[in-house]
Amino acid sequence: MFARSGALGASIAFAGNLTELFAGTAAAQHLVHTGYGPVVPDPKGLLDLPEGFRYTVLSREGDPLRSGEGKVPSNHDGMAAFAGRHGSARVVHLVRNHENRVTGKVPVPTVEGLTYDPAGKGGCTALTLDSRNRVLSERVAIAGTAVNCAGGPTPWGTWLTCEETEDKAGTNGYTKDHGFIFEVDPADPHRSGAVPLTAMGRFQHEAIAVDPRRGIVYETEDAFERPFGLFYRFLPGKPLGGPGSLRAGGRLQAMRVPGVPDLSSIQEPGATFDGVEWADVPDPLAARTPIRFQDFGPKGITHAQKLEGCYWGGTSVYFVSSYARSAEGSAADHYGQIWRYDPSARRLTLVIVFGPDTDVQLPGESPDNICLAPSGGLMVCEDGNGAQHVYGVTRKGEVYAMARNRQNIGTPEEPEWGEFAGVTFSPDGRTMYVNCYTPGTTFAVTGPWRRG
Repeated sequence: MFARSGALGASIAFAGNLTELFAGTAAAQHLVHTGYGPVVPDPKGLLDLPEGFRYTVLSREGDPLRSGEGKVPSNHDGMAAFAGRHGSARVVHLVRNHENRVTGKVPVPTVEGLTYDPAGKGGCTALTLDSRNRVLSERVAIAGTAVNCAGGPTPWGTWLTCEETEDKAGTNGYTKDHGFIFEVDPADPHRSGAVPLTAMGRFQHEAIAVDPRRGIVYETEDAFERPFGLFYRFLPGKPLGGPGSLRAGGRLQAMRVPGVPDLSSIQEPGATFDGVEWADVPDPLAARTPIRFQDFGPKGITHAQKLEGCYWGGTSVYFVSSYARSAEGSAADHYGQIWRYDPSARRLTLVIVFGPDTDVQLPGESPDNICLAPSGGLMVCEDGNGAQHVYGVTRKGEVYAMARNRQNIGTPEEPEWGEFAGVTFSPDGRTMYVNCYTPGTTFAVTGPWRRG
């Protein structure tokens, strides 16, 4: 089943039952162009949006941080928005990851009390915005971490930032082991500090989602080589215990789908697997062996390439496999999947399969960060080849282009556009915030958003 997005030269293919994400129905949907109309070229050459929408640039890499702590860091990635107060006024706290490696262009400045490893170049920055999306403050929220890719919000209003690396102390100049999750308080980062949540595992973290009723934290692993990453759950010792409670420890487990060693082998949308098992991770700190290489017994464990976005919706957790390539070791090829795990039924379902229509250079492949929209649908950041979009998916399973990146980081003859990341909405649903990864740019998008 194919959908034409209406964007210039863009085509995407979605197979599967998108309505199942929101209504629990079983019939596959034929997707048609819908949404807010075609994206319109931006005369400023930054961000194309549908007619009636407009953007504000909140922050760009290399500009001075308003706190005076240094420059806005590079590689804007995962992000979340939280309600807050500034005196008597309501504000939005925006926490933004910076996926800086050792050679990051603009590192996250080190700040006393907020720095884990002075050799780490990654971390988070926090912006406080008023009701008109004017920046009231911008400061370092955590520093000295590495390759902060995505993460996720907690039910108690903090951000869990994830390191997408397995580098240990002594590697690449690091003075401490990396590959952890850190909790960040968006209103006052000094309350959370820079403490690794070691019981949640040391691996190439991507994103998390928290079950708001049970307190279980689900985690994705974006491993770069075989054996590929695992899908985890963390059973906290103090579930839903509030800020700092995840430091109390817990059990880390990995998902085992009986008879399915590699999720890429499943190609049929709607395929369902009951009796999903969870196996204790032998060594969560991966002191000698990365977790995905560890011995999970004769039944083995289930792997998948490029496990990325993760979010909680309704009664289930959804997670993204951005792509799979048999040439790189996967069991089969695909251009992106969304899986749904229902913990009450212990049931895993392949909900969506992504893919380009005919040309792999066209958009509509490699879904990455993902979030729920105020309308009840999805917003999906694209991280593939060619033009880069934020795509919307309605409750009825209709697909449309919401934004297109116009910042050419290539040449006029061979243009190239950076990925989108960190899509999220303000607590009142009136603003979409999204990052351009490079050049690092954070946008606030307002307009006639539909409400679900």
